[in-house]
Amino acid sequence: MEKKYVIVRTYSAGVFAGNLESKNGREVVLTNARRIWYWAGAASLSELAMKGTCKPDECKFPCEVSRVELLEVIEILDTTEKAEKSIKEV
Repeated sequence: MEKKYVIVRTYSAGVFAGNLESKNGREVVLTNARRIWYWAGAASLSELAMKGTCKPDECKFPCEVSRVELLEVIEILDTTEKAEKSIKEV
């Protein structure tokens, strides 16, 4: 079964998008993950999760890593297929 694609906001490590591998309390493991360092074309992370970005050339999403363990997670947003495609194309 394919893992759902999510956006995760942490207390101090920033924002990441990737496949939700596991969640245990406030600890999350993402696979095929990218840091969402800077985004444009969406007013909030909620909008980014629903619609993606309409300004991909202005976003800064570094390369994908195979796995990241995130501590102190404060928000997990499910994404739409449209948003996932948009994030992956940046």
